[in-house]
Amino acid sequence: MNLAIAQTGKEYIIRAIETDDEELDAFLFSLGCYSGEPITVVSRLRSACVVSIKDARYTIDNQLAEAILV
Repeated sequence: MNLAIAQTGKEYIIRAIETDDEELDAFLFSLGCYSGEPITVVSRLRSACVVSIKDARYTIDNQLAEAILV
């Protein structure tokens, strides 16, 4: 399951990041978004979602959320 269809308010463990873009992968890693890390969808917007990673909140678009497998 990817993060775009994950339930709001439930904590998940990141299983993998599916992207061929090395810059994007490095960016997500700098946010603390990597395999084995807990992540929670805090809320949903029309074209994005707010996630909580390591006590910080980030807004990511739906395309990026689809690349994060939980």
